[in-house]
Amino acid sequence: MRIKIGKLVNFHGVRGEVKILSDSDFLDERFQAGKTVEIGGKVLTIASYRTHKNFHLLKFEGVSNMNDILDLKGKDVFIEENEEDLKLEENEYHVRDIVGLTVINLDNNTELGKISEVMFTGANDVWVIEGEREYLIPYIEQVVKTVDLDRGLVEITPLEGLLD
Repeated sequence: MRIKIGKLVNFHGVRGEVKILSDSDFLDERFQAGKTVEIGGKVLTIASYRTHKNFHLLKFEGVSNMNDILDLKGKDVFIEENEEDLKLEENEYHVRDIVGLTVINLDNNTELGKISEVMFTGANDVWVIEGEREYLIPYIEQVVKTVDLDRGLVEITPLEGLLD
């Protein structure tokens, strides 16, 4: 399955290192040296990966000059991935499976909206809920009670003040 994991937004230096902006999950595994990505129809093998500020910096095998890949700026970054490629632990989910789920507040059994985005904050993920207004819900055990991918539902019990 071909999935989009980011966008090549710029270059870092002149030796062919690129800046990738991504809100995808499992990037340490996806950007390992030796893995391939597709950008603008070109399949490139990753030589190295590191982070710098909010960007993911990739260097590709056989690319020693940014002029070799100048035409890829602004293009989406894709990977080919099978479900078994990334083993998930209990209560771990792919972003693509979470986005679009309906969120229910168990305190009053009301629908808050749908998950539109997942933000990676370091301490825990934060789910952006779009409904009558935008809510930011931390993906922590005290708040998220049930994630049912088959029914397309997430049930939460918000902490005091979370929905204010």
